Amino acid sequence: MLVLVASYFFYGWWSWEFMGLLVLCTLMDYGYAFGVASENRHRAKIFLWLSIVNNLGILAVFKYYDFFATELAGALSSIGFETHPVLLQMVLPIGISFYTFHGMSYVFDIYKGRVKPVTDFVEYAVFVSFFPLLVAGPIERATHLLPQIRKARFFQRAQAVAGCRLILWGLFKKVVVADSLAPFVDNAFTQSESAGSLQLIAGMLAFTFQIYGDFSGYSDIALGTAKLFGFELLSNFRFPYFSRDLAEFWRRWHISLSSWFRDYLYIPLGGSQGGKVTAIRNTFVIFLVSGFWHGASWNFIVWGLIHACGFLPLLLAGQNRKHAGTDVAVGRILPNWLEWRGMLTTFVFVCFAWVFFRAESLSVAIGYIQHMFVYTPVTDWMEGSWKILLWPSILIICDWYLRLDERNLRVPANTWLRYILYTSCALAVSYHMMLEGKNTFIYFQF
Repeated sequence: MLVLVASYFFYGWWSWEFMGLLVLCTLMDYGYAFGVASENRHRAKIFLWLSIVNNLGILAVFKYYDFFATELAGALSSIGFETHPVLLQMVLPIGISFYTFHGMSYVFDIYKGRVKPVTDFVEYAVFVSFFPLLVAGPIERATHLLPQIRKARFFQRAQAVAGCRLILWGLFKKVVVADSLAPFVDNAFTQSESAGSLQLIAGMLAFTFQIYGDFSGYSDIALGTAKLFGFELLSNFRFPYFSRDLAEFWRRWHISLSSWFRDYLYIPLGGSQGGKVTAIRNTFVIFLVSGFWHGASWNFIVWGLIHACGFLPLLLAGQNRKHAGTDVAVGRILPNWLEWRGMLTTFVFVCFAWVFFRAESLSVAIGYIQHMFVYTPVTDWMEGSWKILLWPSILIICDWYLRLDERNLRVPANTWLRYILYTSCALAVSYHMMLEGKNTFIYFQF
């Protein structure tokens, strides 16, 4: 009950008006679950679809209505029918994409017989609204989190210390790395028509590390905070920029969302069981849906399409599971030549695709890339541009050192050296908070 009250207080502090929506979604799926658990499969399927329609309907209204209304009006206008759609223009409720997916996964798992309905409403409400993961994930599974909520938890010093380390490291990635790069990214994307090509390339690289530092930093803070309460959340990042191909990247980036689409969309659609044609169709479906999940805009859809096209050669060659379950350079200090080549190729592809993700619109993204490939001299480098090299380099070095276990932040055995490291990290975070000010987490908007 304390955790539930804290979670609702945490969410309501941002906007109490949307508290009702969170409670409504929680109540709906809590009730539907008992119908889905019915031995009568026809009745169970009716309640399953009620949950799907209600959750996706809420997402459609708050997140996608204005997009569809505007696009439909544009299409009708092109054939001579002028319309003036009524747009809602509402603020997107923070975390709506995450807590609706929590609810649907719970109902899906009950339908598949993986879990039984929760009778204690407080337990289920904590599963949906646990405050560390409520606003930006990771997207939890009922099979993983509900058993932890039900059982008694006791304070464990080792778990709490590991949680504090994750929180500190997450703050470093968010505040020091991501927020330091934000001004260069904003400058490059708002002035892409007048900026030099080298500035645009630097802006693209800066965003590549900004979004990673921002989102993986949030995930580390969420995992660390949950540890202080005795919970172990699902991993969301496993050093994705060390991926040797695009399939491995998607097993390491936003893992909870990628696995959600795999288990609740790709596999129900037939996965790869129906041959190559079915596998190709389903791959494009999940990548396009993933792009649209991130935002109601064509640039997100194109971003998903680019990744689908990049994934296709691996799928056709049967190489999409080549690096599954393995890490790069195991037992070696540095990668071998083939690993270097794979990581570099994947990284360049991902960087290019991020332009479509960051741009305000599809036309801006296309213009950005056009100007990036037409050499123009440097016009005006921003003050402090050395940060574009410094902070990503430090992040890469630290990630490489930690690459075998994202939860176990190995620290020096020497006590003095360890506390010097902690203190330096905390001071860097504090200094940049005062210097850069507050910057919202990027994934809050999704």
